[in-house]
Amino acid sequence: MSKENRICQLLGIKYPIIQGGMAGISNSLLTSAVSNAGGLGVIGSGLMPADWLEKEIEATREKTNLPFGVNLFIQNPKIEQLARVVIEKKVPVVFTGGGNPLPLFPFLHKAGIKIIPVVPSPRLAAKMEDNGADAVVVEGLESGGHIGENTTFCLIPQAKRALKRIPVIAAGGIYDKRTKEAAFLLGAEGVQMGTRFLASKECPVSDAYKEKIIKAKSDDIEVILRFTGHPIRVIRNQFSERMKKIERMGAFPEEIKAERIAGGLSGKDIENIPLMAGLCAAEISEVKSCREIIEEIAI
Repeated sequence: MSKENRICQLLGIKYPIIQGGMAGISNSLLTSAVSNAGGLGVIGSGLMPADWLEKEIEATREKTNLPFGVNLFIQNPKIEQLARVVIEKKVPVVFTGGGNPLPLFPFLHKAGIKIIPVVPSPRLAAKMEDNGADAVVVEGLESGGHIGENTTFCLIPQAKRALKRIPVIAAGGIYDKRTKEAAFLLGAEGVQMGTRFLASKECPVSDAYKEKIIKAKSDDIEVILRFTGHPIRVIRNQFSERMKKIERMGAFPEEIKAERIAGGLSGKDIENIPLMAGLCAAEISEVKSCREIIEEIAI
Protein backbone atom coordinates (compact mmCIF):
# COMPACT_ATOMS: atom_id res chain seq x y z
CA MET A 1 0.00 0.00 0.00
CA SER A 2 1.28 3.45 -0.93
CA LYS A 3 2.26 5.51 2.09
CA GLU A 4 1.80 8.72 0.11
CA ASN A 5 -1.42 8.17 -1.82
CA ARG A 6 -4.41 9.39 0.20
CA ILE A 7 -6.89 7.02 -1.46
CA CYS A 8 -4.75 4.01 -0.57
CA GLN A 9 -4.45 5.29 2.99
CA LEU A 10 -8.16 6.04 3.28
CA LEU A 11 -9.33 2.68 1.95
CA GLY A 12 -6.50 0.40 3.07
CA ILE A 13 -5.74 -0.81 -0.46
CA LYS A 14 -2.57 -1.43 -2.43
CA TYR A 15 -3.43 0.49 -5.59
CA PRO A 16 -5.70 3.58 -5.96
CA ILE A 17 -7.93 1.77 -8.44
CA ILE A 18 -11.64 1.37 -7.73
CA GLN A 19 -14.11 -0.79 -9.60
CA GLY A 20 -17.30 1.10 -10.37
CA GLY A 21 -20.37 -0.22 -8.54
CA MET A 22 -22.31 -1.32 -11.61
CA ALA A 23 -25.91 -2.03 -10.66
CA GLY A 24 -26.73 -5.72 -10.75
CA ILE A 25 -23.38 -6.53 -12.39
CA SER A 26 -20.65 -6.05 -9.80
CA ASN A 27 -21.53 -8.91 -7.49
CA SER A 28 -19.32 -10.83 -5.07
CA LEU A 29 -17.35 -12.53 -7.88
CA LEU A 30 -16.18 -9.31 -9.51
CA THR A 31 -15.90 -7.37 -6.27
CA SER A 32 -13.69 -9.93 -4.54
CA ALA A 33 -11.51 -10.38 -7.65
CA VAL A 34 -10.75 -6.64 -7.78
CA SER A 35 -10.03 -6.44 -4.05
CA ASN A 36 -7.81 -9.54 -4.17
CA ALA A 37 -5.85 -7.90 -7.00
CA GLY A 38 -5.04 -4.87 -4.87
CA GLY A 39 -7.81 -2.46 -5.88
CA LEU A 40 -11.17 -1.81 -4.23
CA GLY A 41 -14.05 -3.95 -5.42
CA VAL A 42 -17.52 -2.43 -5.07
CA ILE A 43 -20.85 -4.26 -4.97
CA GLY A 44 -23.43 -2.48 -7.13
CA SER A 45 -26.75 -2.73 -5.29
CA GLY A 46 -28.80 -0.69 -7.79
CA LEU A 47 -32.50 -1.49 -7.41
CA MET A 48 -31.82 -4.84 -5.78
CA PRO A 49 -33.59 -5.78 -2.52
CA ALA A 50 -31.88 -5.74 0.86
CA ASP A 51 -31.67 -9.53 1.14
CA TRP A 52 -29.73 -9.69 -2.16
CA LEU A 53 -27.23 -7.15 -0.85
CA GLU A 54 -26.85 -9.00 2.44
CA LYS A 55 -26.06 -12.25 0.62
CA GLU A 56 -23.56 -10.54 -1.69
CA ILE A 57 -21.73 -8.92 1.23
CA GLU A 58 -21.48 -12.29 2.98
CA ALA A 59 -20.34 -14.00 -0.25
CA THR A 60 -17.71 -11.30 -0.83
CA ARG A 61 -16.31 -11.82 2.66
CA GLU A 62 -16.03 -15.55 1.93
CA LYS A 63 -13.90 -14.76 -1.13
CA THR A 64 -11.65 -12.03 0.26
CA ASN A 65 -10.41 -10.69 3.58
CA LEU A 66 -9.46 -7.38 1.97
CA PRO A 67 -11.46 -4.12 1.95
CA PHE A 68 -14.39 -3.70 -0.42
CA GLY A 69 -17.30 -1.28 -0.77
CA VAL A 70 -20.98 -1.06 -1.63
CA ASN A 71 -22.58 1.40 -4.03
CA LEU A 72 -26.01 2.58 -2.87
CA PHE A 73 -28.43 3.86 -5.51
CA ILE A 74 -30.36 6.58 -3.69
CA GLN A 75 -33.44 6.22 -5.93
CA ASN A 76 -33.97 2.65 -4.75
CA PRO A 77 -37.34 2.73 -2.92
CA LYS A 78 -35.83 0.42 -0.31
CA ILE A 79 -32.75 2.57 0.26
CA GLU A 80 -33.28 2.69 4.04
CA GLN A 81 -33.27 -1.09 4.22
CA LEU A 82 -30.09 -1.31 2.14
CA ALA A 83 -28.39 1.32 4.31
CA ARG A 84 -29.34 -0.70 7.37
CA VAL A 85 -27.69 -3.77 5.82
CA VAL A 86 -24.36 -2.03 5.14
CA ILE A 87 -24.36 -0.68 8.70
CA GLU A 88 -25.19 -4.03 10.28
CA LYS A 89 -22.61 -5.81 8.11
CA LYS A 90 -19.98 -3.15 8.86
CA VAL A 91 -19.07 -2.52 5.23
CA PRO A 92 -15.89 -0.36 5.22
CA VAL A 93 -16.93 2.17 2.59
CA VAL A 94 -20.10 3.24 0.79
CA PHE A 95 -20.29 4.94 -2.59
CA THR A 96 -23.52 6.74 -3.48
CA GLY A 97 -25.19 7.78 -6.72
CA GLY A 98 -28.53 8.59 -8.28
CA GLY A 99 -29.78 11.20 -5.84
CA ASN A 100 -29.12 13.15 -2.66
CA PRO A 101 -27.16 11.00 -0.18
CA LEU A 102 -26.95 13.60 2.60
CA PRO A 103 -29.75 12.12 4.75
CA LEU A 104 -27.67 8.92 5.03
CA PHE A 105 -24.47 10.65 6.11
CA PRO A 106 -25.12 10.83 9.89
CA PHE A 107 -26.06 7.14 10.11
CA LEU A 108 -23.12 5.91 8.01
CA HIS A 109 -20.63 8.11 9.84
CA LYS A 110 -21.94 7.01 13.23
CA ALA A 111 -21.28 3.42 12.13
CA GLY A 112 -17.70 4.32 11.15
CA ILE A 113 -18.35 3.83 7.43
CA LYS A 114 -16.44 5.99 4.96
CA ILE A 115 -18.64 7.84 2.45
CA ILE A 116 -17.62 8.56 -1.14
CA PRO A 117 -20.38 10.10 -3.29
CA VAL A 118 -20.25 9.92 -7.09
CA VAL A 119 -21.00 13.40 -8.46
CA PRO A 120 -21.18 15.04 -11.92
CA SER A 121 -20.11 18.59 -10.98
CA PRO A 122 -17.59 20.57 -8.89
CA ARG A 123 -20.48 22.28 -7.08
CA LEU A 124 -21.82 18.97 -5.80
CA ALA A 125 -18.30 17.80 -4.96
CA ALA A 126 -17.86 20.83 -2.69
CA LYS A 127 -21.29 20.26 -1.13
CA MET A 128 -20.37 16.67 -0.32
CA GLU A 129 -17.11 17.82 1.30
CA ASP A 130 -18.95 20.43 3.37
CA ASN A 131 -21.19 17.68 4.71
CA GLY A 132 -18.39 15.32 5.70
CA ALA A 133 -17.70 13.09 2.70
CA ASP A 134 -14.35 11.30 2.92
CA ALA A 135 -13.63 11.63 -0.82
CA VAL A 136 -15.60 12.17 -4.02
CA VAL A 137 -15.74 10.44 -7.37
CA VAL A 138 -16.18 12.95 -10.19
CA GLU A 139 -17.65 11.14 -13.18
CA GLY A 140 -17.54 12.58 -16.68
CA LEU A 141 -19.93 12.00 -19.56
CA GLU A 142 -17.47 9.56 -21.14
CA SER A 143 -18.72 6.90 -18.75
CA GLY A 144 -21.22 4.15 -19.46
CA GLY A 145 -24.75 4.10 -18.11
CA HIS A 146 -26.30 7.30 -16.75
CA ILE A 147 -24.23 10.35 -17.62
CA GLY A 148 -23.88 14.02 -16.75
CA GLU A 149 -22.89 17.01 -18.88
CA ASN A 150 -19.21 17.64 -18.06
CA THR A 151 -16.15 15.75 -19.28
CA THR A 152 -13.82 13.85 -16.99
CA PHE A 153 -10.70 15.82 -17.82
CA CYS A 154 -12.48 19.14 -17.22
CA LEU A 155 -14.14 17.89 -14.03
CA ILE A 156 -10.91 16.79 -12.34
CA PRO A 157 -9.13 20.18 -12.10
CA GLN A 158 -12.42 21.99 -11.47
CA ALA A 159 -13.28 19.68 -8.58
CA LYS A 160 -9.72 19.83 -7.27
CA ARG A 161 -9.96 23.62 -7.10
CA ALA A 162 -13.39 23.48 -5.44
CA LEU A 163 -12.30 21.10 -2.67
CA LYS A 164 -10.32 22.10 0.39
CA ARG A 165 -9.45 18.83 2.13
CA ILE A 166 -10.66 15.60 0.55
CA PRO A 167 -9.19 13.73 -2.43
CA VAL A 168 -10.66 13.40 -5.91
CA ILE A 169 -11.26 10.07 -7.65
CA ALA A 170 -11.73 10.34 -11.43
CA ALA A 171 -14.20 8.26 -13.43
CA GLY A 172 -15.29 8.17 -17.05
CA GLY A 173 -13.05 7.22 -19.97
CA ILE A 174 -10.29 5.70 -17.83
CA TYR A 175 -9.21 2.21 -18.85
CA ASP A 176 -5.39 1.94 -19.00
CA LYS A 177 -2.13 3.30 -17.62
CA ARG A 178 -2.11 6.35 -19.93
CA THR A 179 -5.59 7.54 -18.97
CA LYS A 180 -4.92 6.85 -15.29
CA GLU A 181 -1.72 8.92 -15.41
CA ALA A 182 -3.50 11.72 -17.28
CA ALA A 183 -6.13 11.83 -14.53
CA PHE A 184 -3.42 11.99 -11.86
CA LEU A 185 -1.62 14.75 -13.75
CA LEU A 186 -4.81 16.84 -13.53
CA GLY A 187 -5.14 16.30 -9.78
CA ALA A 188 -6.92 12.98 -9.22
CA GLU A 189 -5.56 10.72 -6.47
CA GLY A 190 -7.50 7.65 -7.55
CA VAL A 191 -9.44 6.31 -10.51
CA GLN A 192 -12.71 4.42 -10.83
CA MET A 193 -13.34 2.13 -13.80
CA GLY A 194 -16.50 0.37 -14.89
CA THR A 195 -16.27 -0.50 -18.58
CA ARG A 196 -12.74 -1.90 -18.30
CA PHE A 197 -13.93 -4.32 -15.61
CA LEU A 198 -17.00 -5.26 -17.65
CA ALA A 199 -14.53 -6.86 -20.04
CA SER A 200 -12.85 -8.92 -17.32
CA LYS A 201 -12.86 -12.67 -16.91
CA GLU A 202 -14.51 -12.44 -13.51
CA CYS A 203 -17.35 -10.13 -14.57
CA PRO A 204 -20.69 -12.00 -14.53
CA VAL A 205 -22.13 -10.47 -17.72
CA SER A 206 -22.52 -12.85 -20.66
CA ASP A 207 -19.63 -13.63 -23.01
CA ALA A 208 -21.75 -12.07 -25.77
CA TYR A 209 -21.85 -8.77 -23.83
CA LYS A 210 -18.07 -8.84 -23.40
CA GLU A 211 -17.65 -9.59 -27.11
CA LYS A 212 -19.71 -6.50 -27.92
CA ILE A 213 -17.37 -4.39 -25.80
CA ILE A 214 -14.13 -5.61 -27.31
CA LYS A 215 -15.51 -5.30 -30.86
CA ALA A 216 -17.10 -1.87 -30.36
CA LYS A 217 -15.90 1.05 -32.48
CA SER A 218 -16.41 4.66 -31.48
CA ASP A 219 -19.40 5.03 -33.82
CA ASP A 220 -21.11 2.08 -32.10
CA ILE A 221 -21.30 3.87 -28.74
CA GLU A 222 -24.16 6.31 -28.32
CA VAL A 223 -26.35 8.15 -25.84
CA ILE A 224 -30.06 7.36 -25.72
CA LEU A 225 -33.09 8.48 -23.68
CA ARG A 226 -32.05 12.13 -23.43
CA PHE A 227 -35.74 13.07 -23.69
CA THR A 228 -36.39 11.38 -20.34
CA GLY A 229 -33.92 13.59 -18.50
CA HIS A 230 -31.90 10.46 -17.63
CA PRO A 231 -29.68 9.77 -20.64
CA ILE A 232 -27.60 6.60 -20.76
CA ARG A 233 -24.54 5.69 -22.81
CA VAL A 234 -24.76 2.28 -24.50
CA ILE A 235 -23.44 0.19 -27.35
CA ARG A 236 -25.86 0.28 -30.29
CA ASN A 237 -28.21 -2.70 -30.57
CA GLN A 238 -31.90 -3.42 -31.22
CA PHE A 239 -32.82 -2.03 -27.79
CA SER A 240 -31.16 1.33 -28.43
CA GLU A 241 -32.70 1.55 -31.90
CA ARG A 242 -36.12 0.87 -30.39
CA MET A 243 -35.60 3.61 -27.80
CA LYS A 244 -34.66 6.10 -30.53
CA LYS A 245 -37.77 5.15 -32.51
CA ILE A 246 -39.96 5.70 -29.43
CA GLU A 247 -38.43 9.15 -29.02
CA ARG A 248 -38.97 10.06 -32.69
CA MET A 249 -42.63 9.14 -32.33
CA GLY A 250 -43.00 11.80 -29.65
CA ALA A 251 -43.40 9.51 -26.68
CA PHE A 252 -43.67 10.79 -23.14
CA PRO A 253 -40.79 9.77 -20.83
CA GLU A 254 -43.21 7.64 -18.80
CA GLU A 255 -43.84 5.40 -21.80
CA ILE A 256 -40.41 3.81 -21.58
CA LYS A 257 -40.97 2.58 -18.03
CA ALA A 258 -42.18 -0.79 -19.29
CA GLU A 259 -38.90 -1.32 -21.14
CA ARG A 260 -35.97 -3.10 -19.55
CA ILE A 261 -33.51 -0.35 -18.57
CA ALA A 262 -31.32 -2.64 -16.50
CA GLY A 263 -30.48 -6.31 -16.39
CA GLY A 264 -29.42 -8.99 -18.80
CA LEU A 265 -26.50 -10.48 -16.94
CA SER A 266 -26.72 -13.91 -18.47
CA GLY A 267 -27.66 -15.54 -21.73
CA LYS A 268 -26.80 -14.49 -25.25
CA ASP A 269 -29.78 -12.24 -25.99
CA ILE A 270 -27.86 -8.99 -25.96
CA GLU A 271 -30.09 -7.24 -28.46
CA ASN A 272 -32.95 -6.53 -26.09
CA ILE A 273 -31.11 -5.04 -23.12
CA PRO A 274 -29.23 -1.74 -22.73
CA LEU A 275 -25.58 -2.61 -23.31
CA MET A 276 -24.20 0.04 -20.99
CA ALA A 277 -20.59 0.91 -21.76
CA GLY A 278 -18.38 3.97 -21.80
CA LEU A 279 -16.62 5.58 -24.75
CA CYS A 280 -13.43 3.76 -23.78
CA ALA A 281 -15.00 0.49 -25.00
CA ALA A 282 -13.65 1.49 -28.42
CA GLU A 283 -10.11 1.10 -27.00
CA ILE A 284 -10.65 -2.21 -25.19
CA SER A 285 -9.70 -5.16 -27.37
CA GLU A 286 -9.21 -8.07 -24.97
CA VAL A 287 -10.91 -9.70 -22.01
CA LYS A 288 -8.41 -10.01 -19.16
CA SER A 289 -8.43 -11.00 -15.51
CA CYS A 290 -8.93 -8.28 -12.91
CA ARG A 291 -5.38 -8.83 -11.69
CA GLU A 292 -3.97 -8.34 -15.20
CA ILE A 293 -6.03 -5.18 -15.67
CA ILE A 294 -4.96 -3.65 -12.37
CA GLU A 295 -1.29 -4.54 -12.60
CA GLU A 296 -1.00 -3.20 -16.15
CA ILE A 297 -2.33 0.14 -14.92
CA ALA A 298 -0.65 0.35 -11.53
CA ILE A 299 2.81 -1.05 -12.08
